[in-house]
Amino acid sequence: MEQRQRGIPDSEKITINLGHVDLGHIDLLVKDGFYANRTDFIRTAIRNLADRHAEAARHSIARRGLDLGLRHVTRAELEAAVAAGRMIEIRVLGLASIAADVTPDLARAAIAAVTVLGALQASAAVKDALADRIR
Repeated sequence: MEQRQRGIPDSEKITINLGHVDLGHIDLLVKDGFYANRTDFIRTAIRNLADRHAEAARHSIARRGLDLGLRHVTRAELEAAVAAGRMIEIRVLGLASIAADVTPDLARAAIAAVTVLGALQASAAVKDALADRIR
């Protein structure tokens, strides 16, 4: 697994719906200085719940054979797989990225399956080429 790559963001924007009372509670805690902003509160809450379930998550990650964190797939890696007559499976909890210079044909020839719990970054053409293999 590679370290954080230049130009790859370390977060993904999501949208959630909250009830007015829940949102009011968050705003009250922000206003009273417990959290810097709504995002800080939500990140803290998610991390606390993830920590609470960390042992179960570790077992699930191991059972599913997932890479944890960032998995960057390069053109050279895919070309090597094709040359060796094998296909790779990408299984990630975190961020999976497929290099910008990977063509749709190379992706289809080298990638058997993509399972990402988190985010997948790849060109639209590569995502389209792998649509039937993304789980």
